[in-house]
Amino acid sequence: MNEQLISRIRQCSTLPSLPAIAIQVLELAQKADVDIAEIARTISKDPALSTKILRTVNSSFYARSQHVSTISHALVILGLQSVKTLVLGFSLVSNLMGGKEKGFKHVDYWRRSIYSATAARTIGSKANLVQQEEAFLAALLKDIGMLVLDQVLGAEYGDVHNRAKTHCELSALEIQSLGSDHAEVGGYLAGSWKLPPVLTIPITYHHHPQNIPDQALRKLVDVVFLASRCADIFVDANPGAAIADVRQLCQSQLSMQEADCDVMLNEIGERTKETASLFEIKIGASVTFESVLKKANETLVELTLQTQQQATELRAEATTLAEQNQELKKQATTDVLTGLSNRAQFDSFLAAKFDESVRLSKPLSLLLMDVDKFKSVNDRHGHQSGDKVLQVLGKLLGTSARAQDLAARYGGEELCLILPGTGRATAAAIAESIRRSIAAKPITTGAIILPITVSIGVAIFEPNGPLRSPAHLLKAADLAVYNAKHSGRNCVRVFTLNPPKPAAA
Repeated sequence: MNEQLISRIRQCSTLPSLPAIAIQVLELAQKADVDIAEIARTISKDPALSTKILRTVNSSFYARSQHVSTISHALVILGLQSVKTLVLGFSLVSNLMGGKEKGFKHVDYWRRSIYSATAARTIGSKANLVQQEEAFLAALLKDIGMLVLDQVLGAEYGDVHNRAKTHCELSALEIQSLGSDHAEVGGYLAGSWKLPPVLTIPITYHHHPQNIPDQALRKLVDVVFLASRCADIFVDANPGAAIADVRQLCQSQLSMQEADCDVMLNEIGERTKETASLFEIKIGASVTFESVLKKANETLVELTLQTQQQATELRAEATTLAEQNQELKKQATTDVLTGLSNRAQFDSFLAAKFDESVRLSKPLSLLLMDVDKFKSVNDRHGHQSGDKVLQVLGKLLGTSARAQDLAARYGGEELCLILPGTGRATAAAIAESIRRSIAAKPITTGAIILPITVSIGVAIFEPNGPLRSPAHLLKAADLAVYNAKHSGRNCVRVFTLNPPKPAAA
């Protein structure tokens, strides 16, 4: 590490310090005869910290069925390591967020930190990592060296930071300009706080896990490195490279296929929303992995098309590029979670088939399916269960589609089926068959069995009928769903312009 930089860091009077409560808990936890009751009393002296810990323990972050009302109880249920992690995490974040920014804006710093921490805990669980709590805390603090460099160097560091187009580039630019990078500086600070190697080593080597001196911690450092790349997906302006890296790392390190990797990234995006609120970190407008992937794919498709135009003279290269473009097109038109066509593909297909139906004077039917009481599934059983429900329903709808049909995810819990050349009676029969199949087979997610029903609205374009555009057809299907919901749910309703009046009493 650059000795001149170390000297400047030592002379800086505004460096972040380890909070007193964290020092006390660390000292008590390191004693041979650990006194759990004394640790609980020490933490409880800080009401704000105690409240945050209990709120976290009782959230889906730990997914405990038993309500925890005291710090003593939390120590018994979760263990000393988990509670110690929360004390360090909450107290340090509160302390660090109070520092004044000088050379760069800290908004993306905190967004990346909380995405990294959530990703590390999620990946650690899937990798059966023993040090899952340490992975969470190390990922949360891994970029703390950036805050140190900001305080010590101010505008000088701001210039280096702002020249980096991505977080991955930042480390190389820092070494080139300053002689050390923020990872080394963060490790130095963590060491000065006397944090254990299980935290200082991942912080120090999270950009270069291959260089760690203690291979016993390699798996932990690899998890933190992978978590950092996951965070880049949600924070970087152009996430395509990060998505490709994460998929490759998940394959090589976790034997995880691309589809499973994407499901995990979607889970990280959803879980970070809650984690950020627990740590009172503002991440701005919530970003879904689905929207990030769509943006990345659109960029990749554009680049591929440009390359294809330049390579038309070479048939072999043109064929390869066409195959790549087909794969990218498939990714760009597919919903990540369900495997069905996405909203953009739905809109395009509906418009094309509507024009064709008008031209050929053929009917066109649209089934719009809404999962009944879906919000309660997410609220009671978590978003993973909700995702499983949508995945199962997506598979069922996909198998119900004929060769000429299109099954798609319209948005949220709404799925749809476009049926070209299909009249009213056949469309209603298909909708009823789908509804019965779903109602007859509850969905199993983990140890939970969920009885699921759907409300389906059917709308039909008929030659000389009242529906004159794709928007009319979609609105009619939506009204039919509304009718089904208000008819008791778990039913099919077909849109008619003049619904029958109730019989006279």
